[in-house]
Amino acid sequence: MAKGRLIVLTGPSGVGKGTLLRSLLQRHPDLYFSVSITTRAPRPGEVNGQHYFFVKRAEFERMVVDNELLEWAEFAGNCYGTPRRPVEEQIRQGRGVVLEIELEGARQIRRNFPNAFQIFILPPSMLELEYRLRSRGQDSEEAIVRRLERAKAEINAADEFDIRVINDDINKALDQIEATLFTPVESLAV
Repeated sequence: MAKGRLIVLTGPSGVGKGTLLRSLLQRHPDLYFSVSITTRAPRPGEVNGQHYFFVKRAEFERMVVDNELLEWAEFAGNCYGTPRRPVEEQIRQGRGVVLEIELEGARQIRRNFPNAFQIFILPPSMLELEYRLRSRGQDSEEAIVRRLERAKAEINAADEFDIRVINDDINKALDQIEATLFTPVESLAV
């Protein structure tokens, strides 16, 4: 993998981005995971600074105005963003930096970091995605319907990304991501 690279992981809610990311980071501890900032309340078991930095909306809005975020978006009534300083520091130090962000944020990153490598995670089907969202037991029926509607629009944008990975088997999906990130370019040319 090229040193000092920005890697973006995007896909609909419930597609398994977090699970893939945790597995990738376990296998490659040299990667730096950028912890996002959000205005939403923590879910059970989430730790401030580990899963997200949880802030009040006024603080988030101040960060937007002061250009402290690389990207940000509002989703399901809450704001999410990527703190600029730690990402830029890690890239300068030659580390691969991974962002797990929503579609709008990925588009902002593409404008600001055109060399970022962007990965879109797809569900095997909409039925499977619905099953996964319901199995989490975290969202109301209204929220699930909203997430599924949004997922359809996000999936339509998958072709904007460098690679698309169908997460029907976590190990296969992870292998595909690793092969793309860590296979030297010279060995790909045949």
